[in-house]
Amino acid sequence: MKFKVLILSVFVLLSFAMCGQEKEPEYKNAAHLLVFTKTDGFRHESISSGLKMLFDQSKKQNWVITATEDASFFNNETLSKFDAVIFLNPTGDALNQNEQVAFEAFMEEGKGMVGIHAAADFEYEWPYYGHLVGAYFKTHPPAQEATVIFESHDHPAMKPFEGMKSYTTFDEWYTFKENPRPNVNVLATLDENTVKKYKNDEWKMGDHPIIWWQEKDGMRTFYTGFGHTHESFQDKKMIEHITNAINWVVKRSDK
Repeated sequence: MKFKVLILSVFVLLSFAMCGQEKEPEYKNAAHLLVFTKTDGFRHESISSGLKMLFDQSKKQNWVITATEDASFFNNETLSKFDAVIFLNPTGDALNQNEQVAFEAFMEEGKGMVGIHAAADFEYEWPYYGHLVGAYFKTHPPAQEATVIFESHDHPAMKPFEGMKSYTTFDEWYTFKENPRPNVNVLATLDENTVKKYKNDEWKMGDHPIIWWQEKDGMRTFYTGFGHTHESFQDKKMIEHITNAINWVVKRSDK
C-alpha cells in the first residue's frame, strides 16, 4: 500500500512539474504593452476578440498588458512604463496635441508600435502618426473572402506563412489614400482579382500593399490589414502573425 502511495505521489509531483514547465513564459523579461482601442467613428465589434487574443497570449509571451480607451494615458510619465503601443482598431480623432507630442517622444526613445486594421482609419490630421502607420484608409469593398499574396517571408511576423505563396481568408480589405510602398517595406499585397463584390472601382489600387514594416532611428513599426472580424483573432496563423509582430517591435527578435 505504501508503495502505491509513493508511486501516486511521484506521479502528482511530476504532473505539477510538467504543468509548471508548460506555463513557463517564452521570454524571461516582460514586455509592457499599451493596447489602445478608443473609437471616435466606426467601432469594430472584433475589438473584444482582439483583446481576448492578446490577453490569452500574454502569459506565454510574458506580456504585461494595459488595455485602455483613456487618451490621458498618452503622457510622458505613463508612456515611459511601456515598450510598445498596440493600436487595435481605433478610429477617428482620439488624441489631443499634448498627447500626440508625448507619443512622439515615446517613439523617438526607440520604442515600438503595431497598427492593426483600423489603425489606418485614425488620426488623419496628425502627419507623424500617418508616417508611422504607413498609410491612411480611403475606402473598402464589402467584407468578403479574398487572397493575400506574400512578397517576402523575411520577417518574424511572416513565419506562420512560410512556404506559402498566398493566403485566402475573409476580411474587410482596406484601400489607402496613397500607396505606402515608397516609404515602407511591403510584405504582402491584396490580389485585387480575387475581390468579387464591389459597387465601383474606387477601391482599386493596382499595386495594393496590405502588410508592411518600418525601422528607423531605433523605432520599429508594423501594420497589418487583417483584423476586421472576430474570426481574424481566432485564426491560428493570424494569432502567430500578430504575436510575432509585437515581439519584433519590442526588439525580442530581428529580421
